Amino acid sequence: MRVNTNARPSPVSAVLRQLRGAFSSVVIVSAVTNLLMLTGPLFMMQVYDRVLTGRSVPTLVALSLLALFLYAFLGLLEVIRARILSRIGDRLEEELGGPAFDAVLSLPLGSWRQGGGLQRAGQQGGGRHRTSADPRRDLDTLRQFFAGAGPVAICDMPWLPFYLALLFLFHPYLGFVALAGAVILIVLTLSNEAILRERMRRIATLAESRGDLVEAGRRNAEAVRAMGMAGAYAGRFRSVNARYVEDQRQAGDTAGGFAAVSKVLRFALQSAVLATGAWLAIDQLASPGVMIAASILTSRALAPVEQAIAHWRGFIAARQAAARLGLVLDDFADRPAAMPLPAPRERLDVAGLSLAASQMDASGDKGSMAVVPILQDISFSLKAGQAVGVIGPSGAGKSSLARALVGTWKPLSGTVRLDGAEIGRWDTERLGPSIGYLPQGVELFDGTVAENIARFSPDAQAGEVIAAARLAGVNDLILSLPDGYDTRIGTGGRILSAGQRQRLGLARALFRDPFLIVLDEPNASLDAEGEQALTGAIAAMREKGSILVVIAHRPNALAAVDQTLVISAGRLVAFGPRDEVLRRTTVRAVGEKA
Repeated sequence: MRVNTNARPSPVSAVLRQLRGAFSSVVIVSAVTNLLMLTGPLFMMQVYDRVLTGRSVPTLVALSLLALFLYAFLGLLEVIRARILSRIGDRLEEELGGPAFDAVLSLPLGSWRQGGGLQRAGQQGGGRHRTSADPRRDLDTLRQFFAGAGPVAICDMPWLPFYLALLFLFHPYLGFVALAGAVILIVLTLSNEAILRERMRRIATLAESRGDLVEAGRRNAEAVRAMGMAGAYAGRFRSVNARYVEDQRQAGDTAGGFAAVSKVLRFALQSAVLATGAWLAIDQLASPGVMIAASILTSRALAPVEQAIAHWRGFIAARQAAARLGLVLDDFADRPAAMPLPAPRERLDVAGLSLAASQMDASGDKGSMAVVPILQDISFSLKAGQAVGVIGPSGAGKSSLARALVGTWKPLSGTVRLDGAEIGRWDTERLGPSIGYLPQGVELFDGTVAENIARFSPDAQAGEVIAAARLAGVNDLILSLPDGYDTRIGTGGRILSAGQRQRLGLARALFRDPFLIVLDEPNASLDAEGEQALTGAIAAMREKGSILVVIAHRPNALAAVDQTLVISAGRLVAFGPRDEVLRRTTVRAVGEKA
């Protein structure tokens, strides 16, 4: 097998490599702190072996002052190490926070790269074919790990052989007793890892499912309550939540059990070393100071192992979060940098467009996915100033076509081009102002009416917002709100009716006169006045040179279009001038009934 030595590291790995200097600083500080940890044992040894035997108060004062100074220096280094680890977390947020949030916005659009890191990330999370639940949450998990005691324990564990060597120097018996305890603790650590690894993956998957159920219930609270679904839906949540709580409890019990055993073992081992030292002191093979120092050294040598066991759940969670986050961000980082292109002005060309969705194979085996076709071989072209009405039965693929036209779904085959450039080659931030999109389910955001219409653009002018509202025929409605354009509409626009939300969504789609405007069921919630405003808006945008794609079941939405496209069972049935296509379709339907 050929290994690609030029393979680019994932964004997470790249940032961690940039932080090698900071990690090296933590290791160096940890080395000095571990050396300073000898202050206590050496101080006790000197007090027992020199001060008490010589009854020298000046020696005691000098040793106490020296120990006090070293302890103060140790405390300073501990603060420095904690701050370095905190800054590592801040750097992770600075470098990965933006890409992680971009991934959050892109993940709901589906696997834009089939079989890519998004699916692999789901498998890392322990679920079947699920993407990372929340890259932002994974990043927070990493930051919390670095801000905690886990990295400190990892940096201190390599010093275990050093402390054991000192114990062997005191006396081999002391070293063998401590070594036996260290081996037992290391075995406990490895057992903890083996037992918790898979359970932590299940917990991550169940946590995602719980979050999905809560969010879906919140968004559909009215329907759930009105149709008496609350009990059944709550039962479904309780089922998932029960499994989550049970796995959490078992993981907590396992981790707590290992932590308790390791703690008791360390105490017992410390006493065993003390007893061994006392026996050696009785036989005059060691001094009383060595007896006390050996007990303290044993406790210090095994403390990092015990701490690592106590924080092992966090370590596993951080490792899995880093793996998921790396796979997701690597998938998005693989997108080629798009060359800046001028805003489209001339035409839309769709050639051989086919779309498909992935779903689990009937076998249910992990990794078995079936590709379900949605659209097949759709081709048509529109010039500036043209508008097409897309009609067809429910489930024909009309909304999927809309998503492909605005670039949120990647084609299985075929192309969507604006002015000859494939839409996937455009930078989305540069193309976005040229796209107007009104999805079937209109989603507004917590903010003011003006901010929603302006797409939260920081440089939006009041005149542009008002122009879009007037074009959508919603200006008077907005002015009737308590604070006009400054009215906060709440999450999802909850203070507005469905028709008001749809008209505001239309104004947002028309903001700054985009070139390609795709409207999916734009009149589904409109009254007669709203439909009249919609027809006027379509006609006005055609005059400005925009291309409009209007998906509709109700024929009123097609009053201002000049072309009609008919889709049935995912295939193009007819495309051409509106009246001609509608006449042919009507005649065919009558003939089929006859």
